[in-house]
Amino acid sequence: MKRKVFAYPYIVWMALFIAVPMVFIFYYAFNVDGSFSFSKAWATLSDISKWRVLWVSIEIAAGTTVFCLLLGYPVAYILSNMRKSIAAFISVLFFVPMWMNFVLRTYAWQAILEYAIPNMLGWTDKTLTGSVWAVMMVLVYNFIPFMVMPLYNSLSKIDRSLIEASGDLGANGRMTFFKVVLPLSVPGILSGMTMVFVPAVSTFVISRMLGGGSNLLIGDLIEMQFLGNSYNLNVGSAMSLVLMVIVLLCMSFTSSFDEDEMEGVS
Repeated sequence: MKRKVFAYPYIVWMALFIAVPMVFIFYYAFNVDGSFSFSKAWATLSDISKWRVLWVSIEIAAGTTVFCLLLGYPVAYILSNMRKSIAAFISVLFFVPMWMNFVLRTYAWQAILEYAIPNMLGWTDKTLTGSVWAVMMVLVYNFIPFMVMPLYNSLSKIDRSLIEASGDLGANGRMTFFKVVLPLSVPGILSGMTMVFVPAVSTFVISRMLGGGSNLLIGDLIEMQFLGNSYNLNVGSAMSLVLMVIVLLCMSFTSSFDEDEMEGVS
């Protein structure tokens, strides 16, 4: 009973900053002039332009997740084969940039892509911003630690005797990787994909600053409805609910897949 007391501050925190905001989102999504109505939510859901933005957001988030996986898996694999002390030190370096404010890091990348690299290459009349690739590059930079850490934890827990047994049975390095290492690291892959995709699909600021205004994501549209010139709480709340449903579906899918993999491993 005494230990449950330590959970009370967390419960209060969740109530104030998760439950209460969700109540307001539901209220404004289905409230029109003080009465319950689906009209505003239906008008938002019927707007094809918003579905296009949502689809672009999903595409960019999926691409970011793939790039993070392709770049993060080799890094995590190398770390898992290092000494624990060295791997721990390098792991800390991945999170050092995250001690800086997210918006400041985005401003830094904007200066790098818009001025530093073009000037270094002699492109005085060109800029690397204003494209989907610029947005994805910065998204990968910001979220790749969320891919590396789950992969590293999963890979470091693999029993080395299984790898040695694979070699003793005649498997070469490639076969051992695809038959032993990769299947056993699937839980880490799924966790990393979830941890990258969820914030990437709902992010804002990056696309507005680096996408040239033509590559807005769903997070930008929601932020504009709440804080921008397009102030409309009903539309912003309805879009937030749609995004929340998509995120919950993705998390439930990866969670169920993760459970199936763990049952297969055990």
